[in-house]
Amino acid sequence: MNTLRMKFLAVLAAFTLAGSMTALAQGNTATVKGHVIDPIGVVVTDGEVRFTKDKSAAMADEKMTNITPIDASGNYVAKGVPAGDYFVYVYQKGQATDRQELTVKGGVDIVLDFDMTTERYMQGLSPERRKEIEEFKKNAGATVAANAVIANLNKTLATVRADLAAAAPTKGDVTQDVANMKAATDAKPEESVLWIVYGEALVAQADHVAAADQQAGKAYTSDDDDVKLYTDSIAAYQKGIDINVASKKPTPEDQAVAYNAIGNINGKLGKVPEASAAYDKAVAADPTHAAMYYSNESIVLYKANQADGAVAAADKAIAVDATRPDPYYIKAQSLVGKATMDPKTNLLVLPPGCVDAYQAFLSLAPATDPRVAQVKELLASLNVKIDTSYKAPTNKKK
Repeated sequence: MNTLRMKFLAVLAAFTLAGSMTALAQGNTATVKGHVIDPIGVVVTDGEVRFTKDKSAAMADEKMTNITPIDASGNYVAKGVPAGDYFVYVYQKGQATDRQELTVKGGVDIVLDFDMTTERYMQGLSPERRKEIEEFKKNAGATVAANAVIANLNKTLATVRADLAAAAPTKGDVTQDVANMKAATDAKPEESVLWIVYGEALVAQADHVAAADQQAGKAYTSDDDDVKLYTDSIAAYQKGIDINVASKKPTPEDQAVAYNAIGNINGKLGKVPEASAAYDKAVAADPTHAAMYYSNESIVLYKANQADGAVAAADKAIAVDATRPDPYYIKAQSLVGKATMDPKTNLLVLPPGCVDAYQAFLSLAPATDPRVAQVKELLASLNVKIDTSYKAPTNKKK
């Protein structure tokens, strides 16, 4: 009985001793964790945190323990660090970038952050290195601020363009878009695209006011506010063009679009020579769309009762692209005003080129175009037979 009791006590003692040793081992370690930020204020997302007790050894000879990685959020967690006095390092790409002293007590977890923007870190740097970091932070801050402005302006551009597209069919009010683009050009006046879209917003608002004037039976050209909106839009477009031309990477296509808009606006204001000059500049900037620009010019001149100019512009549009119906229509309509009366038949005699222009228009325009029926009716009234086999001349776009 005594023998059994002694064996039991021995087993119990061994178990208790083992348990005590485990508790003792756990009590002599701690978890150290923290967050790492570099001197610029950016979270460190790679590298390691290393511990050493060799505080008196040269760095190259220090034996590192408890090496733990820094995660993608800039955090590290070192578990089971034995009690003792340490140098704790941050290593990036094999180089030590920061160091702090730390005393670990068993069972007491510790938070040890590495914030290299603080005076603790900075005071150990040379004046030259401190100045270099401060300059970098200053420039980086300016870059971040600039990027924030650009992001906001891009959002404004997207919103304004969507608003203008939605308002165009009904000539809706776009006062807020005008204000937004004015603020955008104030924020970044060196950006040509902002001035061009500002011009788009101004002319859209001018069209809104003009529509209201027409509904009220008032000529919009007599409305000073509306004329100012149109004039301001021309100035905005021209500012955008000038900046674009002077830029390191000019975009002639954008310049042409702006000149075309200026031509259209001058046409609305009855400024025919200015409109023609703008269209010519659009063609010079982007010859690939010359047919469209010359066609627009012919329309403006036709509406301004400048028949000869309208015919000349239509001919230029046809010479570039003979497949567009509009220039033929404008040419024929401009020539028909020069018709004479035949005293023998008392019928109108159309000038040379007029019938051919009408025939070309009929051969190219879709049947659903309301002008088709009007032209057929006109030709029938003049006893001109419509040539259903007529084919307009063709050419390649230049």
